[in-house]
Amino acid sequence: MKTQKNSVHKILLAASLALPLFATGGAARADDLDGDAGHPPMMRHEGQQGPGHDGPEHGPGGGFHGGMPPFGGPGMGGRPPFVHGVELSEAQEDKVFAILHAEQPYLREQGKAAAKAHEALRALAGADQYDDAKAAALAKEAATAMANIALQHVRTEQKLLAVLTPEQRKKQAEGLARRAPRP
Repeated sequence: MKTQKNSVHKILLAASLALPLFATGGAARADDLDGDAGHPPMMRHEGQQGPGHDGPEHGPGGGFHGGMPPFGGPGMGGRPPFVHGVELSEAQEDKVFAILHAEQPYLREQGKAAAKAHEALRALAGADQYDDAKAAALAKEAATAMANIALQHVRTEQKLLAVLTPEQRKKQAEGLARRAPRP
């Protein structure tokens, strides 16, 4: 039982870490007047890596700045993926929405901070004058922002689990175990 419980906790943690980065995807900033409005800085088209974006400052290859994939929302139907297959009442759906909506400003702020630090690191890497102390500080800023995002996802997941009934939690845990990769 302990192994299964550990496995479920690891899966929940992985799901919460995968969930997070949708916060940076949907909201447009006032200064975004071009075609990239609503995309987080690491997904902007100018200077993006990938097909059509090769160059001396970027190099070839795909990927998104900051290592974040394009993710438009928290699972199918606006629900977190870890509750897939669990029937929620309308009141529970409303609570889930409120919880996810409440975390968005913080996640967006942290995502922007991480992207800004990553961009500054990339600029420093190509600069004529390299400052290792500044690079270390920027790396720490980026890591702190990403850690804050991961921690917020864990907190949010706990809030979401609290919305579920014991039967729903059991069904949710069974669904995660069923979808988990086998060794």
